[in-house]
Amino acid sequence: MTRFPFTRIVRELPATTPFVGPEAIERERGEPFRLRVGANESAFGISPRAREAMRTAIEHVSWYNDPEGWDLRSAVAHRHGVSVDEICLGAGIDDLLGLVVRMSVEPGTPVVTSLGAYPTFNYHVSGYGGELHRVSYRDDRIDLEALAAKASEVRAPLVFLANPDNPMGTWHDAAAVRTFIDALPEACLLILDEAYVEFAPESSGLPVATDDPRVIRMRTFSKAHGMAGARIGYAVAHTAIIEAFNKIRLHFGVNRIAQAGALASLEDPDFVAWVVEEVRKGREDYYALAEDLGLRALTSATNFVAIDAGDGARARTLLAALRDRGVFVRMPGVAPLERCIRVTVGTGAERAQFAEILTSVVRSGNISGNTLA
Repeated sequence: MTRFPFTRIVRELPATTPFVGPEAIERERGEPFRLRVGANESAFGISPRAREAMRTAIEHVSWYNDPEGWDLRSAVAHRHGVSVDEICLGAGIDDLLGLVVRMSVEPGTPVVTSLGAYPTFNYHVSGYGGELHRVSYRDDRIDLEALAAKASEVRAPLVFLANPDNPMGTWHDAAAVRTFIDALPEACLLILDEAYVEFAPESSGLPVATDDPRVIRMRTFSKAHGMAGARIGYAVAHTAIIEAFNKIRLHFGVNRIAQAGALASLEDPDFVAWVVEEVRKGREDYYALAEDLGLRALTSATNFVAIDAGDGARARTLLAALRDRGVFVRMPGVAPLERCIRVTVGTGAERAQFAEILTSVVRSGNISGNTLA
């Protein structure tokens, strides 16, 4: 057998990816899903301005994109009241996470996150040989005190926090996050993943500032802006951090069509506000549906809702039954979070369809409301 010249880290990594996409499940099923509410994608499309800008950009797709992403970076900087030199673009937050890990993690480097939090971060850390230290959630929220304590205990140079959180949809207010940052070791970088910030209460958001060089804020155009397939996001950080990004990032990695669409969407706040309101109404629908079926929905600050089925076995049974009926949903992968299924807020028609199918499943002879409650 040919021995390929892979590094030891690559040889020892499992043959896996952070997510199994709905397309892979459809191939396994041999048919498409009727309802796709499992990937936290926007059901409400993109800004009409973004659509038009992207169509125009297609006319020049034979040209390379601006490797500095100057126009979009300038607009983002203006939006947040920071310098353009404090903004880095990436092909979504996933890309930016990989860059931060690359710049700060070597084999054996201790890194702290939460048990059950966003798995792509863990994927990057493992890919560079880092040593993951995970702390459990407390009351379905990330345990900020435990995160800070673990970071001090293992002398971690890197900590990950998503606020609002995925997969539970819960959040901490700005004061709690500020206290958490102050408790971190002085030499520790914090990745603050704010992918769902547009959907969260105003009290959850720290002012965007770069005065603390340890904090790297990350935001995306995948959720409220509806551009998940375009792969575009950005980091806001101290200039020294952005300089490090620029040393290692793929300079043509954010395509010109995505840049054009993101810029136009950023300039259409009314569209984003409409999406946020539609999602708010959709969350209320899910809360009422869960209560009607004897389940419990967790209050969410995102574009999805975690519905508590009681325990992991019941949640897995519920998830399988929904998939058998053509509904794509997901669930957290570790206890005790895996007692929930995670459902993306769809359009009104999609929510009605989901409600009909979930009600049928829960009230069927095989899965009763009493069993799942």
